[in-house]
Amino acid sequence: MGFLRLDPMMVKLIITVLLATFFPARGGFVPIVELLTTAAIALLFFMHGAKLSREKIIAGSSHWRLHLWIMCSTFVVFPILGCLLTWWHPVNVSNDIYTGFIYLCILPATVQSAIAFTSLAGGNVAAAICSASASSLLGVFISPLLVNLVMNVHSGMPGNGLEQIGKILLQLFLPFVLGHIARRWIGGWVERHRSLIGKTDQTSILLVVYTAFSEAVVNGIWHKVDATTLGWIFVGCILLLAIALLINLLVARLFGFSRPDEITILFCGSKKSLANGVPMANILFPASSVGIIVLPLMIFHQIQLMTCSWIAQRYKKAAEQAQKD
Repeated sequence: MGFLRLDPMMVKLIITVLLATFFPARGGFVPIVELLTTAAIALLFFMHGAKLSREKIIAGSSHWRLHLWIMCSTFVVFPILGCLLTWWHPVNVSNDIYTGFIYLCILPATVQSAIAFTSLAGGNVAAAICSASASSLLGVFISPLLVNLVMNVHSGMPGNGLEQIGKILLQLFLPFVLGHIARRWIGGWVERHRSLIGKTDQTSILLVVYTAFSEAVVNGIWHKVDATTLGWIFVGCILLLAIALLINLLVARLFGFSRPDEITILFCGSKKSLANGVPMANILFPASSVGIIVLPLMIFHQIQLMTCSWIAQRYKKAAEQAQKD
């Protein structure tokens, strides 16, 4: 039953939300927190760029059929599922919750956990590194475009979709590129201090969540989100993940992918990135809405980790049993 344990990052997210609930940033403290948040987001994507190994991406880049389907699952199938869920509108909750579900569905895949689960289950790790990294990078461009295409979201500030993409490029993509360029000089240090880099990533995400929920609390988020709404978010996330996993499994077997490739498709084609989603939401949506919009993403993050951990263990045990036989 180990898969039922809360991910440590999820525990930290819950503590951060509680902190923002009881001690939200107010008054003169708000500009300081916003400045720190902007710097933290830049550092987060700088480190993402510094961790990206071109050699490993090249090693797994030749499997174009696998990568094509994973991109299709991430940026086509998932958004369609999100739109269908919103069109169905089974529960009468705040529209921001349904916006959050669509936003969750247009995000890129995770990198670290997708690769880790693929490795644990005995999948094609080189292809997973290539596909997950490409998804994360393409998401910087594709996700904002899908936000404007699917949801027609406009921030409270004057501007349009192109302006939002410009902000994304400046605040996320530019630090990513600079980090990747700097890998030539700092790559060795990054590899030796991956645990420290992981803590930096987590701290950046937590700071963004605190800022978003502080604004949301001031705007009355807990008057819009009750226990029934939270329960529906859990059910909606479980439903989305189950359908996505089933579709990816059926496609992998229908088109005759090998077992290692099937594992890679399953884990890279059904996961969504908290690390990309929270900072991006901070740019794409009005500050008053960010907290409630990222709620489905935060809950989906925990559910996907629990579920994929169980699936990876099942694949691992099946492989071990096959070796014994």
